[in-house]
Amino acid sequence: MTDRDHERMTQPRYAGIPTFFRTRMSEGLDDVDIGLIGVPYDGAVTNRTGTRHGPREVRNQSSLIRVFHQITKISPYELARIADLGDVPIARPYALDEAMAAIGAFYRDVVGRGIVPVSTGGDHAIALAILRAVGKDRPVGMVHIDAHADTGDEYLGSRYHHGTPFRRAVEEGVLDPKRTCQIGIRGTVNDRELWKFSADSGMRLIDMEEVEDLGIPAVIAEARRVAGDGPVYVSFDIDSLDPVYAPGTGTPEAGGFTMREALRLVRGLRGLDVVGADMVEVSPPFDVGGLTAFHGATVLFELLCLAAEAFAARRA
Repeated sequence: MTDRDHERMTQPRYAGIPTFFRTRMSEGLDDVDIGLIGVPYDGAVTNRTGTRHGPREVRNQSSLIRVFHQITKISPYELARIADLGDVPIARPYALDEAMAAIGAFYRDVVGRGIVPVSTGGDHAIALAILRAVGKDRPVGMVHIDAHADTGDEYLGSRYHHGTPFRRAVEEGVLDPKRTCQIGIRGTVNDRELWKFSADSGMRLIDMEEVEDLGIPAVIAEARRVAGDGPVYVSFDIDSLDPVYAPGTGTPEAGGFTMREALRLVRGLRGLDVVGADMVEVSPPFDVGGLTAFHGATVLFELLCLAAEAFAARRA
């Protein structure tokens, strides 16, 4: 982190142009180790729209996040060159297949240059496009924190929507189901076997009842065991939080994580070989006082710290 970076990032919270965590904006991909990327797309939602506005508001709320982690004492900006790479350009957002292809092409370029992507959605369908890039050379493991397993199948005539990205990622060979742990699943369903693919493919699904029975430290230990030593993607859906903490999301489910639990859970993944991460499904039109976007930005900082420490460990 240069003196100029520090000056920009520590000016008053209300000042300056909002980028993710007030990092430098980079339209190019040179001199970047970790790219903070917005994906303003919600063409694959099955319920309330509005997550296309997520990246902009999360950027705004991220101005409240400071440069050092209170618990770990690290600054990710001292471990890697970090920049806001802007939003993925999507020329045809009304055509789902073309939009997904555009997102995928952007991430292939980013990952191909050795940049670790840390993304803000958008709806959860974007994770498939990202995994196609991150898992191109070998399938990655995943720690997935969500109210929904997102391993459903066709819905209303489409095989691609925000309830099915991880089923498709397994089918395409970019996600290793046996190294995938899904945490916090809950809520009502219209099909008793909606998430059957998770179990059948070998994913470890820890529903919210089991989370409560085990406790957060044991859940962390299980997630780490499943993920193992290989490359890992971390995907955090804001609806994993209880709606009290995240009213601004498309598919809220009662009985979710508190923010304290969520932060401890994500922080507990330190030391995994994180090669990418996302925080998705913030929908500002349904938010209250920017609460969901602020909590999303707070989680995003935790993910950035994970990615920065993993990057530094790989480089050492």
